[in-house]
Order: sequence, then structure tokens, then C-alpha cells
Amino acid sequence: MSSEHVQGTVADGFESVREEFAAVAAEEGGDYAAQLVAHVDGERVVDLWTGPVITGDSLTGVFSSTKGAAHLVVALLVQDGVLDLDQRVAHYWPEFGAAGKGGITLRDLLAHRAGVVGADGGFTGEELADDRVIAERLAPQRPYWRPGTAFGYHALVIGALTGEVVRRVTGRSIQEHYEERVRKPFGLDFYLGLPEELEPRFLTTQPMLPTPEQQAELEVNATVPESLTGIAFNHNHPKAPELWELPNLKLVRQLSPASVGGVASARGLAGMYAAAISGPGRLLRPDTAAEFAQIHSIGDDLATLNHNAFGLGFAIVSDEYPVLGQGAFGHSGAAGSQAFADPRSGLAYGYNRRRFAFPGGAAPENARLIRAVHAAATA
Repeated sequence: MSSEHVQGTVADGFESVREEFAAVAAEEGGDYAAQLVAHVDGERVVDLWTGPVITGDSLTGVFSSTKGAAHLVVALLVQDGVLDLDQRVAHYWPEFGAAGKGGITLRDLLAHRAGVVGADGGFTGEELADDRVIAERLAPQRPYWRPGTAFGYHALVIGALTGEVVRRVTGRSIQEHYEERVRKPFGLDFYLGLPEELEPRFLTTQPMLPTPEQQAELEVNATVPESLTGIAFNHNHPKAPELWELPNLKLVRQLSPASVGGVASARGLAGMYAAAISGPGRLLRPDTAAEFAQIHSIGDDLATLNHNAFGLGFAIVSDEYPVLGQGAFGHSGAAGSQAFADPRSGLAYGYNRRRFAFPGGAAPENARLIRAVHAAATA
């Protein structure tokens, strides 16, 4: 596929990014549909898309990239002095202190160290869509490891847990704070709760199409439902929806659980991180961004069984992409999305794809695209 098949624009000096995106599209082939956007010091320098049906305005489910929006709200409330990272969660939300969870701090929770990655018996699809229901289920839940001794990705529940803290303190949901303080002022195409009038712009997520070799790998590594990984990814409920299906459920798009329910374009993803670190109206002070981007948990993740690195609510993206500066923070999403801010270079990045990538999580092509964008941004 030549670069003529890639739509959109790049600023002078970013032509190599278009070429790299075209090369990725050629290798992916088939019905590959994706968007790539980057800002440098608040200025959009890359705005590209390729593939059938998709345009620069298309919206898709961004899965765990939603956590970046949710925890930007938490960072703002910490910056305002409304929340204290070292206060116990049970101080804000007394019911959470049950079953040995009384000493867990907000910092522990944001760093995925609380041990409450799921619930005995799992969740239905309707329950996963509703943060209030998740929070009610998890308040009495015994943690799956002693809090603070290790970390594990709270993949489907972290936004409900931090969101309940926000609601108890402010009387309003993370989704409401996000709309008022982040999305609306900056006009972002990144929604925690998709308005009905925007439904025509939504593209359903398509399931993974693994090669025979990839399928064999998936089967060898299949999750045991009652294992810690199974609990964390809700395989322990017999009627749980497949992960890739979640944004295709209208209830998920409407309620937008703060762990996985966001709907966005790459413009929205990159634009949010640009607003976080750039311009006179930047959302985060440098000291706030630095604290939330500081490594709090790194090493073997008990839930994913892989190496992981987390700050506070955000992933430490420079751990996965060493070309980025220390202090870069963001979050990927299961279908393949990736979005982050790199304050040292002024770079904000958003990538989105429609079909679920193998093996899940940030799609492998992000490594190439990030290198190309960073090289152009720092040339």
C-alpha cells in the first residue's frame, strides 16, 4: 500500500510518519482501519487515517485508554487538594475497609496494589457497564493478595474503585467531572458516555483474526477461569461477554465504565494528552504530572503474568517505548489503541484501530509509529 492510501495531513518535517503509517497499513493488509494523531507543544502535526469506512472523525471503543481520561480527573482533584494520595480509601468510602482493606491508600489503589482485581463469581455484561454496581460488589470483597505486597492490573475495575472515591468526596462521578473539566472545554472527541446524536459516527470493534500460529498460541495460553488472571479479566463468570464485544454493547457506550467504556477518535486521544501538558490552559502542573508519572509498581504483574510498569492510574509508557522521555505517561487499550503525553519532548500521541490486534493490549505497530513520530518531533 502506498502513502496515497493514507488520508489526512502532516506538518512539514513529519512526512516520514505518513510513510511509516502507510508501511504498517501495507503489512496489515485486509480491512485494516486505523487513525494516528500527534501534537507537539500543543500543535497538531500528524492527523492521518487509513482503511475502509474509517475517517478522521470516526469513533471507536478505546477500552483501557479510557483509564487515562478517568485518572486525569483524579490527578486534577489531587492537584486541587480535594483528594489526598496518602489518605486511606476507607476514609472516603467506609464500606471499602471491609475484609482487610482498611489500610489501602488512594496511592496504593491507583498503583494497582490493592489486590481487588475482580469479584468472586465475576460480573455480567450489565454489571461491567455500571461502575456503581462494580463498586458495591467490590466493597466487601476480600483482596486476592495482601494489599501493598505486590501489584496486578485491575483491568476491568480500577475506574469503578477510584470513581467511587471521587463520587463519595465530590458527589459527582468521574464521567461528570471529565465532561465538565476536560472534554467540553477542549472540544475533545473522547467521550465517557457517548451522546445519542453521535452514535452514527461510532464504528463497532471487530474481533481478532489470528493466524493459525497465533490461534495455537492463544489456545496454549488460555486463561483458567478461576485463576487470578481469569478473575481479573472476568473469565470467572459463565456468561461474561468477550472483551472485544464490550464497546459494541450500547449500555457500555452510554454508561461508559471508567476502566474500559470510553469512545474516541485518535484526535480525541492525542488532544486530551496535549491539553494535559501543553499551552496556557494546560490541565496539569508539571509537579502533578511528574508525581502521577513516577513509577510506583514495576516488574511481574500478578494479573497479566507479564512485565508491567504503572505510575498512578497511568501506565509508564517509556518502559515499553524507551525512545520516550522519563516521565511519559498514558494508557493503551485492548484492541490496540495507545495514547500518552511525553512532557520532555512536548509530544502527545493517539493511535486507534478498529480490529482487535493480536495478542491484545497496545498493538505491536505502535512501537514503529512512536519511533517515527518521536524522531520527527525531536529532529
